[in-house]
Amino acid sequence: MSWRLAQIWRHPIKGIGAERLDRVGLRIDRPLPMDRAWAVLEEGGEASEGWRPCRNFLRGAKGPSLMAVRARVEGDRIHLSHPERPDLAIEPGTEGAALALFAWLKPIYPPDRHPPAALVRAPDSGMSDAPFASVSVLNESSLRALSQKLGQNLDPRRFRGNLWLDGLAPWEEFDLVGKRLRIGDAELEVIEPIGRCRATEANPDTGRRDAATLDALEEGWGHTNFGVYAMVRRGGQIAVGDTAVRV
Repeated sequence: MSWRLAQIWRHPIKGIGAERLDRVGLRIDRPLPMDRAWAVLEEGGEASEGWRPCRNFLRGAKGPSLMAVRARVEGDRIHLSHPERPDLAIEPGTEGAALALFAWLKPIYPPDRHPPAALVRAPDSGMSDAPFASVSVLNESSLRALSQKLGQNLDPRRFRGNLWLDGLAPWEEFDLVGKRLRIGDAELEVIEPIGRCRATEANPDTGRRDAATLDALEEGWGHTNFGVYAMVRRGGQIAVGDTAVRV
């Protein structure tokens, strides 16, 4: 049995901006290149080096308007856009980049939340919500099932996934835990389901909460998981339209 790689996404700054790709190269024990490569540490967050839990950072669960940010990577620059803000381009790690980003975020982040304190570089393993170098794999038919349950079409950007597969049955992705997938030239091992938060309630076009995704998951299927985390076990190029098979 085989499926099709339908979408590829990355998120250069954790919780802030999504970028759609046609193809990408994967490396062993690494996230997608430039996926969660940077994160905005909130005031009072852990200032240690390396991976840290998501509670330390600005993200859509705390400020739903962040879900409407789009991103585009061009060399060392990250271009950001939002329906309520002028476009911004920054080069993280250079002087003034963090302050420019914080000023840009201020009008779209709740004033009662901890403000940004630092723009931090992720470790080689990335800064996803999982404490390992994850690539998230999601299922388009599960998205359709959840959309039907809610009575509204859900944008895949709500779930901030990396790879979307088409052709599986709804929730069949959970059966892949402990198995390996070959997509294009790469091979991934599926590790565990992804538990979801309130970020998924926000509409990526408006940045406003308009869907009770967590309640619908719990009511319909008895859990709040959506998608699975995987790790790259063999590197290689992947592209939209590639066949995905279990090996």
